[in-house]
Amino acid sequence: MAKISRNVSETGTTKSANFVFGKDNYRIMLIGVAVIILGFALMTGTTDIMSFRKITLAPIVVLIGFAIEFYAILKKTTEK
Repeated sequence: MAKISRNVSETGTTKSANFVFGKDNYRIMLIGVAVIILGFALMTGTTDIMSFRKITLAPIVVLIGFAIEFYAILKKTTEK
């Protein structure tokens, strides 16, 4: 029978998970998601469909949220 070889660290230390983005990037992404949710919340409601808040302000807030997400993805991670 063939032997099964396993790669086990001889020192017994565990490797830390390597995330794609840094901690700051994930915080900025959460802020961006919160801004997008705020923009969609501004669009809700049944009264006064043609109001400034629903036609102009809410889409601008959503676009700002997407711009924050774009920045969070492209921001370089600073390693300590």
